[in-house]
Amino acid sequence: MLPVLDNDHLRTLVAIAETGSFTRAAELVNKTQSAVSMQIRRLEERVGRDLFAKEGRAAKLTEDGEKLLDYAYRMLRLNDEAVASFREDRLTGSVKLGVPDDYAERYLPQILARFTASNPGIEVMVICEPTPHLVANLRACEIDMAIITHSQKNSVGEIIREEKLLWVTSARHCTHEQRPVPLALGRDTCDWRRAAITRLNQIGTSSRVLYTSWNSAAVGAVVLAGMAVSVLPESAIRPGMRVLTADDGFPDLPTVKIALLRNPASRDHVANALADHIVQSLDNLSLEKPGVMLAAE
Repeated sequence: MLPVLDNDHLRTLVAIAETGSFTRAAELVNKTQSAVSMQIRRLEERVGRDLFAKEGRAAKLTEDGEKLLDYAYRMLRLNDEAVASFREDRLTGSVKLGVPDDYAERYLPQILARFTASNPGIEVMVICEPTPHLVANLRACEIDMAIITHSQKNSVGEIIREEKLLWVTSARHCTHEQRPVPLALGRDTCDWRRAAITRLNQIGTSSRVLYTSWNSAAVGAVVLAGMAVSVLPESAIRPGMRVLTADDGFPDLPTVKIALLRNPASRDHVANALADHIVQSLDNLSLEKPGVMLAAE
């Protein structure tokens, strides 16, 4: 008979993964650090794998640990959903959700419309900031959860969606044929910006960043006006934009991983309800976007 995983142990695993520390996790789950370590050892014994690798003072998950973390999120979500289904009282309260504006335009209408319809007693406060700011806000306990861009340097949160990152230009202009290629991108700390410039440098295409902004609406306006080329995730492409491919001289870009980052201290029924809804909504979100012009074959 296969061993049974304890939800309490899984919650501890999630707390460590999200705080990056056994000490901080112990505070969140109201246990001593030795009790937390014991729970992780028992998890490791039950799955027969090491879950954490020693890396200074940081608690870094192994590949097996990352795999179990994914199951932990799903098992805990199902547990909370089962318990909540037997609650007769309507959920009330408020929750603070952070989201970058480039995701807000595409995701929030669908997420909030359906969530509010089924949970009219919950107030959702939305804060639009770039991913680095949202991660800092969450660690400062200023928000309850955030939809963020997952990256190697910012490897936090539960990955809930993956999309293509695409080159875009105006469908009415030939801006992409200019040399150097004029670019409209995020700030120099933006992973998408770095990927775009690196890819162009690798194939010897000269470029220059003419417009820099965290605001996706501003970047989109520059692209649509035919003033620059940019990069956007597939779901953020707007009518009037043209997708550029290798046939146009623009190499493939890495995919965009979208994650849900939660404040471990804000895991009440209200926050859980919104988190579950976000995961389900993004998983089922269609990428059909009428009016987007693809590059000709």
